Amino acid sequence: MTIPAHFSAFRIHNDASLPDGRGHRSGIEQITPDDLAPGEVVIRTAYSSVNFKDALAGTGEGKILRKFPLVGGIDVAGHVVASTDAKFKEGDAVLVTGSGLSETRDGGYSEYARLQSQWTVALPNGLGLRESMIIGTAGFTAALALFRMLDNRQTPELGPLAVTGATGGVGSLAVDIFSRAGFAVHAISGKPEHADYLRALGASEVLGRDALATTRPLDSARFGGGLDNVGGPMLASLLAQTAPYGNVASAGLAASHALDATVMPFIIRGVSLLGVASAGTARDIREAVWQHLASDWKPAHLDRICTREVTLDQLPEVFPTMLAGGSFGRTVVRL
Repeated sequence: MTIPAHFSAFRIHNDASLPDGRGHRSGIEQITPDDLAPGEVVIRTAYSSVNFKDALAGTGEGKILRKFPLVGGIDVAGHVVASTDAKFKEGDAVLVTGSGLSETRDGGYSEYARLQSQWTVALPNGLGLRESMIIGTAGFTAALALFRMLDNRQTPELGPLAVTGATGGVGSLAVDIFSRAGFAVHAISGKPEHADYLRALGASEVLGRDALATTRPLDSARFGGGLDNVGGPMLASLLAQTAPYGNVASAGLAASHALDATVMPFIIRGVSLLGVASAGTARDIREAVWQHLASDWKPAHLDRICTREVTLDQLPEVFPTMLAGGSFGRTVVRL
């Protein structure tokens, strides 16, 4: 397939000469194949998605990009149109999440993307391209958290898994994935109007933020473990209420990057705090997690979790809502 001389992309710049002193600008541009970062695999993009990091990068509110200009979008899925790596051939359906996209190299908000083969994953049987981007980095992060917890001997018998920030992308998918994997899930959310949504995804309980309001260094063991997307006092409270030898995975900082806690949950109950950094996950683990996501952990409610589908032109109106805490479910970008 011939790659066109020009195509549309959402590109982010940092121009020091701009009068506001910030230098950030972004928007739809016509770019050429030569504008794209080097790589072995070129795809015709079908879908991408919108994550919190995308909103930070697209608005300039966060220092996500390490070089400029770059195409935004940390997720991408599509069909191979050219490859110098024998592992991939024209027509193959593939995906990439994280792995430097929209950070050190051009991302998925483009009609064509050039990818490094070391991070390119063949779309596993059981997943469609659109489904893979509803999952995207958010679902991969949730599944990676479960992968790490299971590797550290987490079992349903320890008690329910708490999920904070449950109505966001990572939280929504975690509720679905964890329940699919046989765990009781207690969704923690400050949005009571979405309680029915969370129960429909598989939450056995929907709790307000006050469930994680304790300031005690150690409290009654209420949860077997959980996934925290919020940080700060809620993470400290979750650790204080986790059962002996339970695991708490930390994957976000929607409220705070700080953690004011004590070592008591760790040295008295043997609780483990697991970091979840999805962007640079080793390839063997990455492929294993995607295989789970296409089979036994595949979210059962992807159409419900995908609350919005937009085009490149609509991206700028999505970012501010997400940064203001109005995120609900997942937003897919249709290329």
